[in-house]
Amino acid sequence: MKSRETKQNDLNALAESLKDSKSAMIVSFNGLTVQKDQEFREQIRAAGGRYQVVKNTLARIAVKGTPYEEVSGDLKGVTALAWTDNDPVVLSKAVSKFVADNADHYTFKSGVVDGKVVDLAQLKTIASLPSKEELISKLLYVLNAQAQRIVTVINAVPRDLAVVIKQIGEQEGRAAGTPAPAAEAAPAAEEAPAQEAAPAEDVLELAPEAPAAEAEAAPAEDEAKAE
Repeated sequence: MKSRETKQNDLNALAESLKDSKSAMIVSFNGLTVQKDQEFREQIRAAGGRYQVVKNTLARIAVKGTPYEEVSGDLKGVTALAWTDNDPVVLSKAVSKFVADNADHYTFKSGVVDGKVVDLAQLKTIASLPSKEELISKLLYVLNAQAQRIVTVINAVPRDLAVVIKQIGEQEGRAAGTPAPAAEAAPAAEEAPAQEAAPAEDVLELAPEAPAAEAEAAPAEDEAKAE
């Protein structure tokens, strides 16, 4: 049997632990084996919490003046407490799953999560939420994805600008390059035959005048003979 001093030390230690905690669960058990008890303790420890089988009288005194005083009415029968000063969702997941998997031995009574009293249905709802680590991971993924998109856009700007500049250069080259002189050469080619054809027309116009000169010369010769 524990001495008064030992009980007081246990009370002080429990009260100090609960004072800094954010959430706590009250469970009851029966027909418990050492193996199952050890397994539950390990699950709670892995969730960042603590687990302790408590005497109801000491527990009621320990929760006075704390958010857990509201559930002190459930501190009866065989009682164990699981509490944490870390993420309450992680503890809720651990307790909810273990109680569901071992319903023959464990019963959930009530709990307090961030100052709010919860029953088993509410505990399961909380347990279905993503933990703080999962939320942070998702947030980092979103932020990283956005950062990658920003980097892609930033990298695309000079690349796209270079493409635009290249296209402008090609358009200016087509406007001032070899195709333009070819278009100007076409009229020149058309004018050249016209200039060469002009002498031919002159020949045609002068050709009829030759017999007239000969006709004028013929009378002159006849006059010479007459003299």
